[in-house]
Amino acid sequence: MCRRLPNERPKMMPAGTAADWGDSMGTEELTNVDDLWEQYFNTGDAEVKNKIISHYLYIVGIVVKRLMPQYKDYSEKDELMSCGVLGLIDAVNKFDRSFGVKFQTYATVRIRGEIIDYMRKQDWAPSSLRKKISSIQRAYETLEAQYNRRPTEQEIANYLGVKEVVVQKVMQKTHMFNLVYFESLLYEKENEEFLEPTKNDPYQKIENEVMSEALKKLIDSLPEREKMVITLHYYEGLTMKSIAKILQISESRVSQIHSRILLEMRMVLEE
Repeated sequence: MCRRLPNERPKMMPAGTAADWGDSMGTEELTNVDDLWEQYFNTGDAEVKNKIISHYLYIVGIVVKRLMPQYKDYSEKDELMSCGVLGLIDAVNKFDRSFGVKFQTYATVRIRGEIIDYMRKQDWAPSSLRKKISSIQRAYETLEAQYNRRPTEQEIANYLGVKEVVVQKVMQKTHMFNLVYFESLLYEKENEEFLEPTKNDPYQKIENEVMSEALKKLIDSLPEREKMVITLHYYEGLTMKSIAKILQISESRVSQIHSRILLEMRMVLEE
């Protein structure tokens, strides 16, 4: 279950299931939301805060809709909606106009972060699988340095003394583990921009630029099919099943390719 924020009461939410919230609130415009914010900043009134939360519930639905294709096999939509609502409440509690961004932008990051934090706490990878992941990562790094290129799965398997299918199965099993790890790192970077703005920190700005350039260089170096997986999944929002149909390969193979890319991105982000 998602954490519950202190002193927050579930009864403040509108009637209906969590799944209803994101679908219904997008079109229900509450008048003078700027006036509500002004009143809330001046008084901290709980009823006013509830109205603000109700006004922005549609953002939860948008974020969950974007994340569901990735997490649908691992969590229920209602659970993600509940986590998202907690993230929205947290955003309202912590938002400050000095952040210099629209509340919708700030809330989106917080909502996504709450959901990712929940997913990260799930036991996706037992210790035995984590050891195999570490072995593959070390093998990848060693072979990449040795060949001055990306090693193939067969080369990684030969290095580890196992069959290629064993490496592929491990990569498939680590899909959610790597995905949540990667999403967590991205969220932490986004969150830092609100908590400690980097515009006056040249060192942080350089670090972010280096990370972005390294990721861009990695994606540019990917084979065409792997680039297609990234484009279709992250830019077009397609599921692994849909990508498999387009590329005419199995869904498990798409997951393996995606996991390999995430592993490489993970190594870039950890450098």
